Amino acid sequence: MKFTTKTLALLMAAAVTVSCSGDGSRKNQIVPLDIDSNMTEAEIRAGILTPEVMWKMGRVGESVLSPDGKSVVYSVTWYNMQENRGLSHLYLMPSEGGEPQQLTVDAVYDHSPQWSADGKTIYFLSDRTGEGQIWAIGTNGKRIHQVSDIKGGIEGFGIAPKGDHFYYVQNVHVADIESKDVYPDLDKSKGLIYNDLMTRHWDYWDRGYYKHVFVGKFDGKEAHAGKEAHAGKDIMPGEAWDAPLAPYFDMKEISWNNAGTQLAYTCKKMTGTKYAQSTDSDIFVYDVAKGTVTNINKAGTPDDPRLKIAPAFPGYDKYPVFSPDDRYIAFQSMRRPGNESDKDRLFVWDSTDGSFRDLTEAFDYNSYNLVWKDNGTILFLSPIEATRQLCSVNVEGIPAVEVITRGDHDITAFTYSNGVCVAEKVSISQGTELYRVDNGALNQLTFVNKHIYDNVKMGEVQKRWIATTDGKKMLTWVILPPDFDPNQKYPTLLYCQGGPQDVVSQFWSYRWNFQLMAAQGYVVVAPNRRGVPSFGQEWLDQISGDYSGQNIRDYLSAIDDVAREPWVDRDRLGCVGASYGGYSVYYLAGQHEGRFKAFISHCGIFDFDSMYGSTEELFFINNDYGGPYWDKENAVAQRSYAHSPHRFVQNWDTPILIITGLNDFRIPYTQSLEAFTGARVQGIPARFVAFENENHQVFQPQNSLVWNREFFGWLDKYVKGEQ
Repeated sequence: MKFTTKTLALLMAAAVTVSCSGDGSRKNQIVPLDIDSNMTEAEIRAGILTPEVMWKMGRVGESVLSPDGKSVVYSVTWYNMQENRGLSHLYLMPSEGGEPQQLTVDAVYDHSPQWSADGKTIYFLSDRTGEGQIWAIGTNGKRIHQVSDIKGGIEGFGIAPKGDHFYYVQNVHVADIESKDVYPDLDKSKGLIYNDLMTRHWDYWDRGYYKHVFVGKFDGKEAHAGKEAHAGKDIMPGEAWDAPLAPYFDMKEISWNNAGTQLAYTCKKMTGTKYAQSTDSDIFVYDVAKGTVTNINKAGTPDDPRLKIAPAFPGYDKYPVFSPDDRYIAFQSMRRPGNESDKDRLFVWDSTDGSFRDLTEAFDYNSYNLVWKDNGTILFLSPIEATRQLCSVNVEGIPAVEVITRGDHDITAFTYSNGVCVAEKVSISQGTELYRVDNGALNQLTFVNKHIYDNVKMGEVQKRWIATTDGKKMLTWVILPPDFDPNQKYPTLLYCQGGPQDVVSQFWSYRWNFQLMAAQGYVVVAPNRRGVPSFGQEWLDQISGDYSGQNIRDYLSAIDDVAREPWVDRDRLGCVGASYGGYSVYYLAGQHEGRFKAFISHCGIFDFDSMYGSTEELFFINNDYGGPYWDKENAVAQRSYAHSPHRFVQNWDTPILIITGLNDFRIPYTQSLEAFTGARVQGIPARFVAFENENHQVFQPQNSLVWNREFFGWLDKYVKGEQ
C-alpha cells in the first residue's frame, strides 16, 4: 500500500479534441491553453505560499542525458486552474548549465523523452492526435513529426540503444468479463462477471484488458496517413496479466540490452486469488531473434546451487537493467513473499553462469533507480535517515556501498551518461529542480520556479531527534511558520504519515505540503515513527502486525516533545493524515486524552473487518494485519482487529473532517463514510468531502483547491478558533 512519488504515474495533463473526416482518417484539434505562472501583485505583497500560488509552479520531471553527456532534456508541466487542466513541454539545456531551450510548445502533453543513438533526435510520447503516439524532434526544436501511428495509441515505449528496434505498451483484450462480451447478443448490457479475484485494482475495474509489451522494428521515420506505422509483435499473447505491473505501470520495469537483441521486463504471471495474495513478480528476458522468453528468477530448480538463495526469489523482483557489456542484469529484489515493504536489495544476475549476487547484503537500506556507471559499478538511490541519497557499489560487492551525496534533501531520480550525472532534487522547502552531481557536490542547473521562491517566505525546517518510550531516538522534522517569533504561541499540527512504510523525508508534495501548512501560521511536527524506511530494517518492520503499538506511541512522543516549547500553544493542537496516516487519525481520535482540538483524515482505514473484504491487494492486509479476521487462532491478526479504530468510536469527542475519493479501491470510500456516520450519530461536529473523480490522492487542479480550502478552513475554525 506504499504511495510514493517514484511509483505514482504523472496525471495526464492536456486535453486534445479529436474528430474524424469523411474518409475515416483522424484529425486533431489542439485546444489552446494559456499558462500564467506569474504571481499577482497581491500575492507578492502577501509573500506567503498559498494553494493558488503553489499551482502556478512548474513541475520538473523526466530528465535524460544525451549519449555524450553534454545536454539534458526534461519535461515541465504547467496548469491552468480555470480550465482545470495542464500541459507538459520538453526543454533542453547544457549539462554544465546555461539557458534552457523550449523544444515543444503546443497545448498538449509531451513527455517520456528518449535520445536517438547519434544524439541528434529526441523521441517522446505525445497525445497530439488524441491518443499516445511516438513523436520526434531535432535538438534545434525543428523537424517535429509523428513517428508511430498504432491503432488505439500506446502508453509507453523504449527504443533499443542501436535504434533499430523498440518496444511499446498497449492495452489488449484477453478475457471476457464484460457481459456484452460474454453474451454478444446483449451488447447494451453493462454487467461485469467474475469467477475470482481481483475484481478491481487501485481505481479501475478489471474488464478483461491488460497491458502487454510489443516489440517491433524501428526506423524513426515519419508516419504516413492511413498506415499503422511501426506496429509490433505482442510478446505476451493471450496472457491475462500486466507488464509493467499494475497499478502503477512504471515503464522503468522494462529495459533493452545494449545490443538490442534482448528485452527484460517485470511481470507477475498469475491470476485470481493467488495474484491478490502474492508479491512474487519476476524478471523475464525476451530474445528478439528467437521469440523466446526466459524467467531468470526461476531459471533453475530450488536446489540449483547457482541460485545462491532458496527457494529462489519469492517476493518482488523488479526494474531490470543490463550492464554495458550485457553480461549482467541488475534488479531490485525483496526476499519475503507477501511483504511489499521488505528491504529492496540490489541483485545482479550473471548471464554467463546463471548465478546471482546480493550487492547490498551488508547495507541496511533500500536500493532503487539502478543505473550502470560502467561494467563494474552500479549507481543507485537509497533512503538514509529521512533523506534520499545517491550511492554506488562495485559489482563484486567490495568495497562496501559508498554514499556519494550528503545533506538534508531528496534525490528522487537521476540520469548518467559518459561520466556526467544529473539529479532531480527536492527538499521540504523546494520543488524538483535539476542538479549536476560532481564528486558528491550538487550544482543547480534549472531554476524553473525562481519567480515563486523569490516572492514567498519559507519557514525554517528543524531536525530533531526525539526520545521514544522504548528508549530510542526518532528523527522528526519541525517546520516553523515564516517570520517565526519565539515569543509568540502558535497552533501546531501533528502530521501522520501514510504508507505505512513510507519515509517522512525531505519531500516536496503538491498535496501534503509542509511549507504550505506552515505558511498558514501552523507549526508542523512530522515524525519518522516506527514503520518507515531509512532507519534500518528493524525500525521498518515493527509496524507490521502492530498498527496500534509503538508507532502510535512514537506519534505522541513527537507532539508531546515539541508541545513543551514555549512557542507552541498546547490548547491549539491538530492531527492530520492520509491512508495509514488517516487510520492513525481515527485511532488517535479514540485515544488522544484531550490533546487535540481537531482531526483530519484523508482516505483512512476505519474498520479493519470490512477493509479486508473490500480492498484489492490482499497480500498487504495479510502482511500488515497478520491475516484475515476469521482466523481466530492467529494471535497477531486478532490483536490487529481488536485495535480497529471503529471499536473505539464511542470515545470520540473531537471535531473531525473526513475526505475521500469515490474511485479509491485501495481504501474504499465506505471506510470514510462509516467514520462520518459514527461521528455524526454521536453528535460530534464532522464534515464529509467526497471527490467523484479522484482515487486515493487528489490530482485535479480545482479539486486540489477545494481540498485545501476545506483542510485549512477546518483547522482555522477548530484549531485556531477562528469563526
